[in-house]
Amino acid sequence: MPKPLTVAVLAGAALLTRRALRRRVRASPLWPLPALDPPISGRPRTRALRLRVAARETVAEGVVQLRLEGADLPRWEPGAHIDLVLPSGLVRQYSLCGDPADTSSYTVATRLVEDGRGGSREVHEQVWEGAELEVRGPRNRFPLIEAPSYVFVVGGIGITPVLPMLRALPEGADWRLVYAGRTPNSMPYLEELAEFGADRVTVVSGRRPELDALLAELPEGAAVYCCGPEGLMAAVAERFPDVRLERFAPRAQLGGGTRGDTAFEVELRRSGRTLTVAADSTVLAAVRTELPDTLYSCEQGFCGTCQQRVVEGEVEHRDELLTDAERDDSMLICVSRARGERIVLDM
Repeated sequence: MPKPLTVAVLAGAALLTRRALRRRVRASPLWPLPALDPPISGRPRTRALRLRVAARETVAEGVVQLRLEGADLPRWEPGAHIDLVLPSGLVRQYSLCGDPADTSSYTVATRLVEDGRGGSREVHEQVWEGAELEVRGPRNRFPLIEAPSYVFVVGGIGITPVLPMLRALPEGADWRLVYAGRTPNSMPYLEELAEFGADRVTVVSGRRPELDALLAELPEGAAVYCCGPEGLMAAVAERFPDVRLERFAPRAQLGGGTRGDTAFEVELRRSGRTLTVAADSTVLAAVRTELPDTLYSCEQGFCGTCQQRVVEGEVEHRDELLTDAERDDSMLICVSRARGERIVLDM
């Protein structure tokens, strides 16, 4: 059985550049972090940006990084993501993995998913330097909070939202990272992670990480973050129920109607319209027949783009995202349904 590959410190010009980046991030207004979880807003910024792909780079086997340039871009904090509107019209979410202090560009990376829904393939095959893309956001449902210590467990491309967190933590912070992947060549940003030292970063390739051994004696009060394949996140959540998760895909295909669903009415209060949602359809599909510019993306209940405020009615929530507090007065209209015969939305 192969042993975990522990990162060794690498030398070279890239080392100095990335150390400078970390110093710049730590000097930015991101620190100190809020003592409590910041309020989460599921409503995306509606102002769309038009950004140019200034640089495209292959940063690992099957992983492409894009640097999108603009001017006076909205600020963001570690854990945030943006929506990219691809040339075909597909909308996909990508974690920001650059420098939060840089208001002139956004950096994202995506892995080619052979059996995916087409977004990653379009980026890899059709988005090149010089292309212009519509961007929405940023939004953050995976914020870095203040804690006495941190444990990060990531798999593959799940490193992207975590990398800015590691850069932002102060020099003396107590943290460790377990980074799993198929092979070292398929794991982006290994060189930069090596700068943090073997005492902080453990890389496991070619097999599942032995979580019980790697995360033994978790410090009291530690904040645990996980992003990666569903199997990895489920394993971490089983051991640490309070883990903070960032999903790039839903646990299951939630889609539209399922067996036993019934039709119901949805009133759009501000628009003055009442629509019927068929048993085999979704609120989103019905709403878009009348309001075609309604924002949406994943259609599977995990990205939050389609979140709307509920004025009246009881909701059967089927999403992967909303907190209990958010479910009191809002819903993701791509998957959730009325529990009764009617709901009223603030649309």
